[in-house]
Amino acid sequence: MHKYRSHTCADLRKTNVGDIVRLSGWVHRVRDHGGILFIDLRDHYGVTQVLADPDSPVFADVEKVRSEWVIRIDGKVLAREDSLVNPKLPTGEIEVFIQDMEVLGAADELPLMVFGEQEYPEETRLRYRYLDLRREKMQENMKLRSDVVASMRKRMWDKGFREYQTPIITASSPEGARDFLVPSRLHPGKFYALPQAPQQFKQLLMVSGFDKYFQIAPCFRDEDPRSDRSPTDFYQLDMEMSFVEQQEVFDTIGPVLEGVFAEFAEGRKVDAYADWPQISYRDSALWYGTDKPDLRNPIRMQDVSEHFRGSGFAIFAKLLEQEGTEVRAIPAPKGGSRKFCDRMNAFAQKEGLPGMGYIFWREGDNGIEAAGPLAKNIGPERTEAIRQQLGLGVGDAAFFLGGKPKSFQRVAGLARDVIWAETPKDPEDENWRARFAFAWIVDFPIYEQDEETGEIDFEHNPFSMPQGGLEALEGDPLNVLGYQYDLACNGAEILSGAIRNHKLEIMFKAFEIAGYDEAEVRRRFGGMAGAFHYGAPPHGGCAAGIDRIVMLLAEEENIREVMLFPMTQRAEDLMMGAPSLPDNAQLRELHLRVIEPEA
Repeated sequence: MHKYRSHTCADLRKTNVGDIVRLSGWVHRVRDHGGILFIDLRDHYGVTQVLADPDSPVFADVEKVRSEWVIRIDGKVLAREDSLVNPKLPTGEIEVFIQDMEVLGAADELPLMVFGEQEYPEETRLRYRYLDLRREKMQENMKLRSDVVASMRKRMWDKGFREYQTPIITASSPEGARDFLVPSRLHPGKFYALPQAPQQFKQLLMVSGFDKYFQIAPCFRDEDPRSDRSPTDFYQLDMEMSFVEQQEVFDTIGPVLEGVFAEFAEGRKVDAYADWPQISYRDSALWYGTDKPDLRNPIRMQDVSEHFRGSGFAIFAKLLEQEGTEVRAIPAPKGGSRKFCDRMNAFAQKEGLPGMGYIFWREGDNGIEAAGPLAKNIGPERTEAIRQQLGLGVGDAAFFLGGKPKSFQRVAGLARDVIWAETPKDPEDENWRARFAFAWIVDFPIYEQDEETGEIDFEHNPFSMPQGGLEALEGDPLNVLGYQYDLACNGAEILSGAIRNHKLEIMFKAFEIAGYDEAEVRRRFGGMAGAFHYGAPPHGGCAAGIDRIVMLLAEEENIREVMLFPMTQRAEDLMMGAPSLPDNAQLRELHLRVIEPEA
């Protein structure tokens, strides 16, 4: 017999009754039922109930074991009585009577319990991550992650892609976040960087003639953490293709992701790829208040500025006299009560705005009647025009925000989500959360203007091909759109990509508008700029965030729940003690000196 086990803790069935078996695993919990000791023995694969009574030759040893001890047992498989069968376990029809036992690893008193779903502070969970990972939910999340990655790989190979590995130590490259720098021992005073993404290398692979590339790629960014973003590293399904247009990229990666979601949806609806809408960045901002909309929520905001221009509501009327301002309405079907309207107004104030105006409609003596402070100020003709535009009726409401869109857009998007979540639903919408709804966001602006300095800079990926090519760059930079796209799912950005700028003259001009001359571009992106002199094919691709995709599939709110060894909110590894201070010998070898921060 094998030294440690003849079966895993998920293998045994009623057909094994009478067999002598060997199991190894962790003591999940111990129960004393009138002198008979029951142990739930757990390994990576499942749980088997084992037991000992005073007739067992090792009963005294079994009495000593505690939770999370690692033990090996030999014993005889018994059938459980019908009334004691546990239908929740694959091994629930049997139990194993312990005839011999060996303690393979005793455990001290535990800082957190593995059995059950008790809540522990994040600091405790991450300091003792190896214990936290033993919990059933965490085991399932990590198995899901592994299975998702395997599915992605298979689907990409099936599409004719090969996987290539790009360097982990490279040159610093601006990708929208801070680099992690690595000092060079052989070149004192110089630094490598960990790649924020394989962006330049995958483009160089296309120049090298590889045509189709993918990689399960680690990326490193020194970022401020959020619930859906790691402060240090993350993984993405990275891909690139030559001789393609934007739609071909969509038609390649879209079915891959649809297939992955369908494979692991567990009964939740997955929108068919053919039904994924393509929404412009500007429309997404207008309709949803974000460039990563949750389309499970059908509410669309609308511009209603004309109904308030020159109206009796002085706040909005005067606001609209300023350039670049507008008034947007958030329809609220079935939200037409003063109590709900007041609650949403308080929500806006909590988010930092003065509040939200509102109108709600009810049955009046002469038909539908508008109510609320705004209705009284602008009069029945304008309120009726608003109602008609928004397609609302009795029992519905609308909320209004005004100003420059960037000043209220975020709150408007949040309010839209709250309104849909908290208002009554039709029966077909009751289970709205159990769905994965996707949307391509397209036509991103390449440039943005700093409101204080007036300077122009890249709003998104600087390597995107501008729509219209070189000619488009001769006009107003703020009107230039890129062949750049994101994929949103349930309010999360899960993919970003672009058709790349592969022509040097367009590349130099695009960077010049953002304040980088040709010499600076060659200094920063010398490898790519040099390669483009020797025949670069049109190419494009994208990267899908594996961590976020698994987070959605696992129905987790925090990305750390689907990462094996994540950092804390302060980018610290409490378990391994990172970041740590180098010793003097290391600093001397690297020709570095640490300057203590000022108090």
